Amino acid sequence: MPRRSIGLDFGTTNSVVALGGEGGSELLEFDAPGGRAPIFRSALCFWHDDAVKGGLASDAGPWAIAEYLEYPTESRFLQSFKTVAASQSFEQAIIFAKRFRFEDLGRRFLERMIEHAGGRLDDRPQSIVVGRPVEYAGSRPDEALARARYDAMFHGFGTDIHYVYEPLGAAYSYAARLEEPATILVADFGGGTSDFSVVRIGARGEVPRCVPLGHAGVGIAGDRLDYRLLERLVLPMLGKGSNYRSFDKLLEIPRSWFNDFADWSRLALMRNAKTLAELARLRRAAVDGEAIARMIAVIEGELGFPLYEAVGRTKRALSVAEAAPFRFESEALRIEIEVTRASFEEWIAADVARMESAVDRALDTAGIDAMHIDRVFLTGGTSLVPRIRNIFVERFGAGRIESGGELTSIAHGLALIGLEEDVAAWAA
Repeated sequence: MPRRSIGLDFGTTNSVVALGGEGGSELLEFDAPGGRAPIFRSALCFWHDDAVKGGLASDAGPWAIAEYLEYPTESRFLQSFKTVAASQSFEQAIIFAKRFRFEDLGRRFLERMIEHAGGRLDDRPQSIVVGRPVEYAGSRPDEALARARYDAMFHGFGTDIHYVYEPLGAAYSYAARLEEPATILVADFGGGTSDFSVVRIGARGEVPRCVPLGHAGVGIAGDRLDYRLLERLVLPMLGKGSNYRSFDKLLEIPRSWFNDFADWSRLALMRNAKTLAELARLRRAAVDGEAIARMIAVIEGELGFPLYEAVGRTKRALSVAEAAPFRFESEALRIEIEVTRASFEEWIAADVARMESAVDRALDTAGIDAMHIDRVFLTGGTSLVPRIRNIFVERFGAGRIESGGELTSIAHGLALIGLEEDVAAWAA
């Protein structure tokens, strides 16, 4: 029997599946409200349904978004839950009084993804390759914890699961374009992490054709850049930087109240009785009580998704223009402001510096300097941000930079790795 494989890029923002076989690899398209598409949003939505066992229904991907948009205040929407995989502080999410561990959310996501695959994931081959970041998201990521949670999530999905660094999947996909040997740097910018791998690609027919030389990563990527816009444009209107009265003292409102706005998985879970009661007390003590009222309205109205959609539109617009508007409007909150690319780049400067340091580490672990990198392959949606692209243009020159398949190259490469005789040799 010819070898078959599945390559799964389980991403912070989007997930993509490729099927490997005799003809190489092909993207799997999923059913969606707007038509079939290969990009499956890494999101879950929960709602009450007495007809479902346990009374709690759920869906994933674009179907989760559709359900949330139709019934925003009667559902719970989770996005980017992958970001807590390595977090010791995350034990469980409480959704409509039910407790979900990371692996419970992950299994629920996989089950719904399989349902929307049109039967093409029902008969899964033995070789399944799942991408993993070089560095997990979070301030102190616990890699062993993330691995245990991934194992629990994918238990039952296949008989032989291999985890491979995501930029290696992109490198393997990119190698299919090359005829001559080359030493390449792959920069993969996802939603939660930015990962870098140096890979030696041999001539066609050479075995193994791709040899990893070094890796590095940082838990900063597209979601962090989104938060920088949110932090400057939205959070001040929700009370960040303002004060509250405590007896005879005037104190700044604790910034911890605004940390959850950096993570969709936490923002959605702020809608609970305890948190809302604490915010109601804070509103009474705040100098600007109306700002806290707006914050409560954002949480009660489940406005996290449209808020971040507005942020994302502005970020994408700034990738092609020197200035762009930020617009958001709801019953409780209305913002319209012009944002310049120069301001945005100033706000993300510290994050970009950490990405540059990770590039240095990748080169150091590979024992190679910039002049010996033949090509740089950029992938992931954040690679389209001009300041991010300039990291590599400034170091390697525009002539060595290539990109393409920003959202799909990793899954393609993972599926091709799954067709190798010794898949375990690629495992991280």
